[in-house]
Amino acid sequence: MFPGTNGLTTCNALKVMDDVTPGAFAEILAQGTEPILLRGLVSDWPAVQYGQQSDEELNAYLRQFYADATVNLFSGMPEIDGRFFYNEDMTGFNFTRSREKLDKVLDQLTCHHNIAPSHCFYVGATTADNCLPGFTAENTLEFGDIDPLVSIWIGNRTRIAAHYDLPDNLACVVAGHRRFTLFPPEQLVNLYVGPLDFTPAGQQISLVDFHDPDLDRFPRFAQALEHALVVDMAPGDAIFIPSMWWHHVESLDNLNILLNYWWRKSPGYMGPPVDVLLHALLSLRDLPPEQKKAWAGIFDHYVFSEDTPLGHIPVASQGFLGPMDEKVARKLRATLLARLNR
Repeated sequence: MFPGTNGLTTCNALKVMDDVTPGAFAEILAQGTEPILLRGLVSDWPAVQYGQQSDEELNAYLRQFYADATVNLFSGMPEIDGRFFYNEDMTGFNFTRSREKLDKVLDQLTCHHNIAPSHCFYVGATTADNCLPGFTAENTLEFGDIDPLVSIWIGNRTRIAAHYDLPDNLACVVAGHRRFTLFPPEQLVNLYVGPLDFTPAGQQISLVDFHDPDLDRFPRFAQALEHALVVDMAPGDAIFIPSMWWHHVESLDNLNILLNYWWRKSPGYMGPPVDVLLHALLSLRDLPPEQKKAWAGIFDHYVFSEDTPLGHIPVASQGFLGPMDEKVARKLRATLLARLNR
């Protein structure tokens, strides 16, 4: 039963793997296109072990690595019930942002530990080695040829709206319990996604409250639930979330810590695809219907087709249509910048 959705059910099973050794999972992730729950993958991490003893022990362990770092803190009043979101008329947000010393954040989490309802605190996507140097040396995984960005997330009981990330993601629960609800990319139309350029934390989010979905306002969300994958995770568990999969994340305890790894399977010289979307909104969306149809065909031919025929063009003259590499990407980017700055 999906929590809080008025009896709506989900019937999809997330793939689960037990006893995956840290040295073997990199190959699994390199080929992965579906979410996978890796039970107990990081259960031997010192941070997980301290957290299993008590929140106080884990707090003390974290402070060993603290080096006067500041972090981005989201703070919300008890009445938002942990849901970091827009305000009532979507002219702003229901939380405040500030830069705080990490040790002060840990103090606030301790102060509000046993208060219910509590103020909500959330430190998201902070580079682990910047705020806790040395932490990842003791709590790490072997990724083989993958060189991921390692981020840490710290907070109390919070709800992060469904969103997607461009990189592949391995999220490891260090402390507390988390509930992930995942949707494949094609469920975009059923998730009622908010603005592109006005977001709580940089990514578009679903406007549906997963605890109390308004199916009169968001009727297609019922169809999204038919494709949802819901999983509860304990300390030591990890979940692989492929690129572009939507995920709603709920932290269920008074202290929750997650370490995640992000990496892309495409070369670094490739730009973010969202840049193309923004340019298309500027250049294509409001064209007359027949022109839009023609451009859809052009994009299918040059971008989305797996075998665009180029044999009729000499290799030396294929230019931007030929194989992409760092040199071609640099030239293409310069051409775009020149056109945009006209």
